[in-house]
Amino acid sequence: MQNGDWEDRVAALWDSLDEHGRDDFHTAMKKLCAELPEGTAEADFELAAAYDSTGYPERAVPLYGKALETGLEGERRRRAVIQLASSLRNLGRPDISVTMLTDERARGHDRLSDAVDAVLALALADTGREREGLSLALTALAPHLPRYQRSMKNYARALLEKPEGTDEG
Repeated sequence: MQNGDWEDRVAALWDSLDEHGRDDFHTAMKKLCAELPEGTAEADFELAAAYDSTGYPERAVPLYGKALETGLEGERRRRAVIQLASSLRNLGRPDISVTMLTDERARGHDRLSDAVDAVLALALADTGREREGLSLALTALAPHLPRYQRSMKNYARALLEKPEGTDEG
């Protein structure tokens, strides 16, 4: 983790995202990232996220990969996996996204687990596994509902059972 001042300035820039044009936001993020030594995982991640959040997933993908290879840790690492998988899905590679997010789910549960499941549900739908994706989304949603949690979990499980009238095994 970098120093608190840098982290605070990055957070402030993200908070002001909607006040910037795309190019201005990229320039401001590049300037902040240049304050850290080249190849710093956190800087690569933040610049990747800046590109990704402004509609340039093709620029973000290599930077996410570099950040992960360089040893990004903690919550940023998990965010990088989620965001990289989402970008790959958006670039027509949902198969890789499914693999990445399935592996990420196996790493354990935390406050980003529902985000992992949400992106995985989209990727599953893009690979023709819509029922599995919907089941995953309902399972993630159920605990947040004020009522009907048990019913939603049961419906989610039922989606994974063989649909009536099919010969599939």
